[in-house]
Amino acid sequence: MADTIVTSENPSPLNPSNRIICRVCQKQFSQYTCPRCNSRYCSLQCYKSHSLRCTESFMRENVMGELGQMQPDDETRHKMLDILKRFHSEEDMDSMDEDDSCLSEETIQKILSGSQVGFDDLSPNEKRLFQSAVASGELSKMIKPWDPWWLKPSAKTLSLSREGNQLVQPLIKEETSEDDDHPESNQANEIPPGPETPLPPLSKLISTEPSPLLTVHLVDVLYSYCFTLRIYNGDWQSDTAGSAMVLLSISSVLGQAGQPETVSEAVSYCLEQTCSPAYRHLGGLQFGLRLLDDVISLLSLGRPALVCALCDLQRLIQAGERELKLGMPRKSKRAETRSRLKHAERKIYFIMCWVHEQPDEAWSSLAAIVKAEQSSAMDIVLAQRSVKMEDESKSRGKVLIEEVQ
Repeated sequence: MADTIVTSENPSPLNPSNRIICRVCQKQFSQYTCPRCNSRYCSLQCYKSHSLRCTESFMRENVMGELGQMQPDDETRHKMLDILKRFHSEEDMDSMDEDDSCLSEETIQKILSGSQVGFDDLSPNEKRLFQSAVASGELSKMIKPWDPWWLKPSAKTLSLSREGNQLVQPLIKEETSEDDDHPESNQANEIPPGPETPLPPLSKLISTEPSPLLTVHLVDVLYSYCFTLRIYNGDWQSDTAGSAMVLLSISSVLGQAGQPETVSEAVSYCLEQTCSPAYRHLGGLQFGLRLLDDVISLLSLGRPALVCALCDLQRLIQAGERELKLGMPRKSKRAETRSRLKHAERKIYFIMCWVHEQPDEAWSSLAAIVKAEQSSAMDIVLAQRSVKMEDESKSRGKVLIEEVQ
C-alpha cells in the first residue's frame, strides 16, 4: 500500500503542507522512520506492531555489528554471558506490572537513537521506579559479589623474591572443571602484583630503630584497606579519588596522622568510624567484625600477602592523587588533600619495607592479638543485646502490672 499523503490547504509551521500518515494505524501523522524497511510510524506501539520480524532482525544486526567492532577480550565476553544468564533467569520471575516496568516512549527512542540517558532524563515515574529498585536491592542483584583475593587458595602459595619486588607464583596443576575456561578461575591474576622495584632496607630510610608501634599501625592500615575494597566491591579503580578519601576517613594513621599505641586502640577507632553515620548503613558493628576477619586472614597469610596488599594500597593512593590533581576545583582544598595523600603514600611505603624485613612468626602472633580484640568486641555486643532484651522484658512486665491494677 502506498504512503498516504495528507495535504493542507493552509500550510504553516505547525501544520506543514505535506504530512505522511502512519502506515500502521492509519490514524496519526508519522514522526519516525523504521531504519530497516523505511516504513513510517507514529509511536512505539506502532513500531513494535509494524513488523516484529523486521524489528528483531534490525536489533540483532545492530547488536552483532557493535559487538564485532568492540572486539572484546575473553574476560569481557564471559562477564557479558554471566550477566545475560542472570538476566534471563530472573526475567521469568519478574512479577512487576507491565505498565510500571516499561520505560516511556521518549526514553526508549533516546536509547534506540544511541543517546546517553541519565537520571535527569527519566520521567518522574521512571525515577520513582529506579529509586525503588535501588532501595529494594533489585539492582544489586545484577552485580556479582566480590570474593577478596586474600581468601583465594592461590593467596596461600604467594612468595616474593629476596628483594621483595618479584611476585613468584608457582604453577599448580589443578583438576579441570567447567569454570577453567573462565578468566575468573585464574586466581593468580587476581593477586595484586608486588613492588616493581626492589624494596630498600630500612637502614637506608631511617638512621634509628623503627618504632615498635608499627605493628599497631599495620592493623589500622590493613583494616582501612579491607574496608575500602569491600565497599567498592573490589574495584577501587572505578573511583580512585573516592576510594582514596574513604581510606583516609577510616584510617587514623593515614588520615589523621594518628599514633595508636595498642591494637585495642587501633581496632576501636576503626570500628567507631565504621559505625559512624556516614557508614553505619553498611552494617555497623557486624560489618566491622567481618572486616576484622579479613585483617586476620591477611596477617595469617604472612609477609608476601601483606607486601602485595600494601603495594595495592599504595597504587590506590597514587591513583587517587592523580585524579584529584585534575578534578578538584578549589586549589587550597586540593593542595591540602594531596598533602594528606602524599603523607599516606610515604607511610604505606615505609610500612611495606618494614614488613618485608620482619620474621614470619610475627604475623601469626599479631593475628592472634587481633582475634582476641574481635572476640572482646563480640562479647560487648552480646552483653549489650542481653541488657537491651532484659530492659524490654522489664518494660513489658511493668506495663502488664499497671494494666492489671
